[in-house]
Amino acid sequence: MKFAIGYQEPENGESFVEIVRDYRPHLAEVFFPWIGVASCRSALGKKRGAIDWGMQSRLEKELGEIRRMGVRLDLLFNANCYGERAIGVSLENEVMSIVEHLDDLGLMPDVITTTSPFIAHTLKKYGPGIEIRASVNMRIGTTAAMDYLSDLFDSFYIQRDLQRDLSAVRVLKQWCDEHDKGLLMLANSGCLRNCPEQIFHDNMVAHDAGINEVKNIADWTAHLCWRIFGEEHRFEEFLRETWIRPEDLELYDDLFPVVKLATRQHSHPRMVIGAYVNRSFSGNLLNLMEPGHASAFLPWMIDNAKFPPAWRTTATDCAANCRHCGKCADILRQVLVKTDED
Repeated sequence: MKFAIGYQEPENGESFVEIVRDYRPHLAEVFFPWIGVASCRSALGKKRGAIDWGMQSRLEKELGEIRRMGVRLDLLFNANCYGERAIGVSLENEVMSIVEHLDDLGLMPDVITTTSPFIAHTLKKYGPGIEIRASVNMRIGTTAAMDYLSDLFDSFYIQRDLQRDLSAVRVLKQWCDEHDKGLLMLANSGCLRNCPEQIFHDNMVAHDAGINEVKNIADWTAHLCWRIFGEEHRFEEFLRETWIRPEDLELYDDLFPVVKLATRQHSHPRMVIGAYVNRSFSGNLLNLMEPGHASAFLPWMIDNAKFPPAWRTTATDCAANCRHCGKCADILRQVLVKTDED
């Protein structure tokens, strides 16, 4: 098993390229958006409404170094909404101009991950040879869905809400193997399982630039997870999320040759990568996730070292349908530890 990690501008002064170099034997891919282009996270190079165009030259230079290490490049067009341009010639031209520019630099992407069937269609038409991958945000979780899209996509991120259900994963894996398709998993999502506000949130992110330019209400938290974890009696919901602990990756060794780690906006990507590479983490499990909710839990933390052996059975057996049977409540009492922080 190797990992796909998300490119980021340095958050703490450390070069992302150096992190890639240090973990090179364990990395399959680096995924990245393009400058100023909407994606499922804040646009790269955009701060306080302005685009740092110098970021483009830094990105190109670092992608070149990463390519020379033999790590595959995965370009993201994974915004949840492209507005009135959704099936427009202008979007088609933008996508292909970025791909052609990267090709001119010797940086033709090995993979392009998208949420847009239109962009997938464009790339199949004009960009043969590139692996086209369905984003995790498409929430693809059935063989029927993959079959419907098999003419557009070469690989799929599994719907993260299903990935603890090992029997369901094996069904999808078998279909992919039989149809020469790839299947990947996102290991460290901090999102709620089956979040009913995911589409709302993803649309907000896609329109982030416009939202920041209007006056918004100040008395409501737009993200459901932060509202949930603002109430201590709801902490148990964290255990019902979709993340996989580093220690539990061995359950997936025969299922996923490449596992995605969300690091594009994580303040300590080296910590995340190191934990999953070593399959061990000592500390607050909340800190491995993106998004992370450690501050919402204060003064409490989730001590990863205190998970009992029964956790694996609870996580996998209860994945498909939580009945609030009390098992998570019992495990939470074991792993929830009070810190000195307020």
